[in-house]
Amino acid sequence: MRQVWWVVLAVAVAGLVPAGGAQAEALVYTWTGYGGFGPKSVTTKCATYRMTVNVTVDGDSVKGTFQQDMRDERRFEAMLGKDGAFKTTTMVQNGSMDVSGVIKDRESTIVLDGYCRFDAKLTRK
Repeated sequence: MRQVWWVVLAVAVAGLVPAGGAQAEALVYTWTGYGGFGPKSVTTKCATYRMTVNVTVDGDSVKGTFQQDMRDERRFEAMLGKDGAFKTTTMVQNGSMDVSGVIKDRESTIVLDGYCRFDAKLTRK
């Protein structure tokens, strides 16, 4: 009888552990809004430029896209630091765009700074 109890316990515990180990699900964030004029901005039309940003965080890998209306979609990749911060640079049509942000439980943000500045509070999907 004692052996049966151990077998039942072993089967129950095995059912709680997923095959291949536990894996966290990627977090997905989004934002759509308008630009502002920042120190690197080259135009005063920034407030009329509508941008959509999508960010996926998988472990400490940050991958994302941003697209201004009527423009090509751009991609970026960065590593998430221990403090939740990330920073990288990606190419755009006439130069580069600095991409930085913070991913935290309470509030996640991203800043795109180049021809215009886009400060965004990301919403989790």
